[in-house]
Amino acid sequence: MTAAARPRHSIRFHSRSFHAMALAPQAPLPEWLADLDSWLERSPGFFVGRPIVLDLSVLKLEKSEVVELTKSLFDRNILIMGIEGGDPGWREFGMPPPFVGGGRYVNETAKASVDSLAKAIEERPTQEEAKTAPSPAPARALLLETPLRSGQYIEHLDGDVIVVGSVASGAEIVAGGSIHVYGALRGRAIAGASEARARIFCRKLEAELLAIDGLYMTADDMDAQLRGRAVQVRLDGDSLMISAQD
Repeated sequence: MTAAARPRHSIRFHSRSFHAMALAPQAPLPEWLADLDSWLERSPGFFVGRPIVLDLSVLKLEKSEVVELTKSLFDRNILIMGIEGGDPGWREFGMPPPFVGGGRYVNETAKASVDSLAKAIEERPTQEEAKTAPSPAPARALLLETPLRSGQYIEHLDGDVIVVGSVASGAEIVAGGSIHVYGALRGRAIAGASEARARIFCRKLEAELLAIDGLYMTADDMDAQLRGRAVQVRLDGDSLMISAQD
């Protein structure tokens, strides 16, 4: 008599994308940390519970300097999940893992594959290939016909986000393109994740935070005369500009 075979459970893997914020320090570091402290005084909970990647692609630091920087950020309750532009060998010293190319993890065994991918990307198609290549799909807007309640999080990186209603305090929108709010904007609006020319429009400005292409502005930084008015927000160089629309 043979024993009945027990069913085996397969191991399930899921592919998911997560939105992380990139923190890009600038030289000199003491002044940058002082500016960060001023920011945290105005928005003490901004980084709480958020995945943060330390972007060192522009600022070149030695290993000891990166160790000291990550400790300084940890002391400010900013937890770094990875480093972009870092050395893969740093992980041997308990450092966060390195990322390249918008968040792809790299280790020593995968480095050759990444180098091959980078080389392939650099090889541009010929003019004949470019003529026959299909045009990319147009960006699509996400239309939300109900107001956003406190605690809701909306992310749409493939185009604009349009809200037919208001955005409550504590709600957050992340858009690859522009953000249009046909009501009061009381939460956080982060536009331009994929398009630096993006803008933010709202009928009534009461936002906690505005951002386009990585440049942020908190409520304390906004002109008090523009609060409660219809406005548009755009980038002007390295500054966020808010102008009234009424």
